[in-house]
Amino acid sequence: MHDDRTLVEARLRRVLDERIRPAVYPESVPLDVAVWHAPGEPVPVAEGLAAEPEPVEAGARWGAPWGTSWFRVTGTVPGTWAGKTVEALLDLGFDENMPGFQCEGLVYRPDGTPVKGLNPRNQWVRIAAPAAGGEEVRLHIEAASNPVILDYHPFLPTPLGDKETAGSEPQYTLARMDLAVFDETVWQLVMDLEVLGELMAELPVDSARRYDVLRAVERALDAVDLQDVNGTAARAREQLTGVLSAPAVPSAHRISAVGHAHIDSAWLWPLRETVRKVARTTSNMTQLIEDEPEFVFAMSQAQQWAWVKEHRPEVWARVKKAVADGRFVPAGGMWVESDTNMPGSEAMARQFVHGKRFFLDEFGIENEEAWLPDTFGFAAGLPQIIKAAGSTWLLTQKISWSRTNTFPHHTFQWEGIDGTRIFTHFPPVDTYNCSMKGSEVAHAARNFKDKGRARHSLAPTGWGDGGGGTTREMVAKAARLRDLEGSATVVWETPRAFFRKAEAEYPEPPVWVGELYLELHRATLTSQARTKQGNRRSEHLLREAELWAATATVRTGFPYPYEELDRIWKTVLLHQFHDILPGSSIAWVHREARATYERVAAELNGIIDAAQRALAGDGDHELVFNAAPHTRAGVPAGGARARRPVPRGTTLTDRPGGGHVLAHDLLRVEIDARGLIVSAYDIEADRETVAPEAAANLLQLHPDFPNMWDAWDVDEFYRNTVTDLTDADEVSAGADGVSVRITRSFGDSRVTQVLTLPPGERRLVIDTEVDWHETEKFLKLAFPLDLHAERYASETQFGHAYRPTHTNTSWEAAKFEACNHRFVHLEEPGWGVAVVNDSTYGHDVTRTVRPGRGRGTTATVTTVRVSLLRAPRFPDPETDQGVHRFRHALVPGASIADAVREGWRINLPERRLTGAHEIAPLVTVDNDAVVITAVKLADDGSGDVVVRFHEAHGGRARATLTAGFRVSDVTVTDLLERPLGDTDAPAREGERIAVRLRPFELVTLRLRR
Repeated sequence: MHDDRTLVEARLRRVLDERIRPAVYPESVPLDVAVWHAPGEPVPVAEGLAAEPEPVEAGARWGAPWGTSWFRVTGTVPGTWAGKTVEALLDLGFDENMPGFQCEGLVYRPDGTPVKGLNPRNQWVRIAAPAAGGEEVRLHIEAASNPVILDYHPFLPTPLGDKETAGSEPQYTLARMDLAVFDETVWQLVMDLEVLGELMAELPVDSARRYDVLRAVERALDAVDLQDVNGTAARAREQLTGVLSAPAVPSAHRISAVGHAHIDSAWLWPLRETVRKVARTTSNMTQLIEDEPEFVFAMSQAQQWAWVKEHRPEVWARVKKAVADGRFVPAGGMWVESDTNMPGSEAMARQFVHGKRFFLDEFGIENEEAWLPDTFGFAAGLPQIIKAAGSTWLLTQKISWSRTNTFPHHTFQWEGIDGTRIFTHFPPVDTYNCSMKGSEVAHAARNFKDKGRARHSLAPTGWGDGGGGTTREMVAKAARLRDLEGSATVVWETPRAFFRKAEAEYPEPPVWVGELYLELHRATLTSQARTKQGNRRSEHLLREAELWAATATVRTGFPYPYEELDRIWKTVLLHQFHDILPGSSIAWVHREARATYERVAAELNGIIDAAQRALAGDGDHELVFNAAPHTRAGVPAGGARARRPVPRGTTLTDRPGGGHVLAHDLLRVEIDARGLIVSAYDIEADRETVAPEAAANLLQLHPDFPNMWDAWDVDEFYRNTVTDLTDADEVSAGADGVSVRITRSFGDSRVTQVLTLPPGERRLVIDTEVDWHETEKFLKLAFPLDLHAERYASETQFGHAYRPTHTNTSWEAAKFEACNHRFVHLEEPGWGVAVVNDSTYGHDVTRTVRPGRGRGTTATVTTVRVSLLRAPRFPDPETDQGVHRFRHALVPGASIADAVREGWRINLPERRLTGAHEIAPLVTVDNDAVVITAVKLADDGSGDVVVRFHEAHGGRARATLTAGFRVSDVTVTDLLERPLGDTDAPAREGERIAVRLRPFELVTLRLRR
């Protein structure tokens, strides 16, 4: 037989596009349209409905950037349409290729009842089925003219990312606004042909099944009268019955489709717009649930559910009903889909506390899965946090974006730093916006790396980011793929149902140990420095507020600010969303974030001050409050007393050849005439810190223009060019006479640094102020160390993770920029160095060699570089312009214990207050390896004291935890402060509680007063 395959396939494409799809709506009449443009920010629904609009016609330009326009559409269903299905087609000027990145609308009835969202792939509203004829139609559309930020030529700088700079030029052209007859038979034919055409394209060219489908499609096309598609569609469908009913082979891959609409809580739109995106999407999905009995939809991020409850009570009622029916599923158990690299220990825990508690309180539903499809890599401390929250599974997709290495599993056990393992799944469909296209389904089956041992995968299905979620077309395709020869099988299921099946079929999956590092988006550890500083500062202020308020409540009856702390925690957690904290949102988002962090700091400082004053009482004794988890200068952790006398002070002398020397009994630091540290000598260990012929405190400037994803990415080639900023405008004694002040100018920017050697402490503090006005540059602060180390430790949640300093493999080489929290630590046996910080996260560690002293020998130089600032121009063209302040400290001779302690110290400065008496800690622990991360009152208002702690040094630890109040009972709990039934209470004698911890083990105790 002659091969006419390509001829038939080309025929299918043209006939579908030009004849069959247009026949889905064979008759139409225009609607009358009027519009009212809301001034300023969005108005309440009642105001929008009541406004008096002006007539407008298709083709009119509308919508200033970030504006809201209220369209009123009216019309009458023709009498000749009686008995037919009628829909309104409402095209606001959509580009179908941009679901989620365009204008959007929410349709209301005149009484304010929401109907459904309008999106580029979802432009219809059902009017009647069947119509009686003569029905009056009146609908209102709340249309958001969100500008296109990520356009066909992506990553171009644009002023559209902030309402203050976006201007007023209309963004869209009103298109079709019609009443139309919907021919379901033709629509079903379109679905048949799309599914079979897409299936054909994925089958082997020489397979019999491909040709069976081809001939059936050919017969169907022959059966269609192109001048009477509507009259012959049923006849064409009959030709496809056989190939659509052929069952899948028993070994077919099995896909659990989960209705999904991944909505970034802020990204290329502000937070206020996300509130409306969620309302539109939930309106769509509750309607689809009513229309499609098998469809199941899952939505994560308790914050987004809370927005619906607060701002759209009428939508919330529909959501609650769908949840009760088991069709609309709360997923993930987190407040938002947060970044997981940068949030601190307690913040990461509270993401689950607040997220899970919301779903429990509202619906009585316990989330078993963490749902993070789009987060930019996963810190190694996360598995035990997930488990401690009472969850057991993790889903993500983002690791498929890695550029260097292909992750070897799709279903596996992920082991964290403490040994906790979490059953994890990466959907092999490689998208969290699956649309049920044949290419996506086939890719999932081919790509699945656990074939032969497992056959289940999950496909999050629906347009995200305000694209409207799952569509009726996706549901129709899934129905045809339920059991179809040549395809993976598809069934709608909840995440819980999928994970239970997956675990049952794969009881011993492979294990991945350590962080799940995304080999992409590394610059998110540095972009938008003020946002990151706001987060870090807020986390530590929250620790202080809870600690001092709890102490004051127990000691003095101070009213514990439950509601305020709950609200502030949720605000901070929201801003840890994976496009806010990483710095990859538009200017508007970060402008608002800066203002929010300022308000949070003011409120928390007020709580702290009030609690400390209640504790201190009236008096004139100077008290030093220590909120860190370690005793500091004689002041106990969590207590206050007069500070011990400071040891003999630091001296500042001139250095021969220029520069200065800072010295005391523990350290001697030489700063040369360039303001660079050429020596940091550990007197007690008789050991130099800085590598010979090198200089620390070296600012380095790189060009920074990645191939794409400007705010997200730094590509390795940035290292090819570097400028060492060695020219100093001034190197002089500081104003206090015992510090060194350095100023430098470069480009359009200026740096001022103050180097201080605190008396009696083995650390050099470096305060850096940068007035930054560069573009597409990357600023680093380098510390070349005379140290041979094959690995280094960087702090993560509830412990630290190790990374190699070498690049033996592509996996190691890909980690050329990584995340740390408060410290990075390197050591040779018996001696180490820590670099600690108060607000930075990105860093790199590299090794080089230099000639040694002996013939033929070499010595290693290990360089730690802190990432300070970037200057990408997309999506915020003014990223980080202005003044920034950072604090770092170099700690020679540091053990890992020193690194932990100094990391806390630099982030929790002492507070001073006059009062009547010293304050004993509410809780103490007698082993510095056991670090208390939270002291608070129980969230249920019982008055119980909750203490969370972990082993911080990486070894086993025994300790005695002592309560500074009478204790009647001790309970081991999960993060939500619920008793762990399978865990025995620790041994207790009165207020002394004996604890034994495994390396990095996290424990929460509830102490009943």
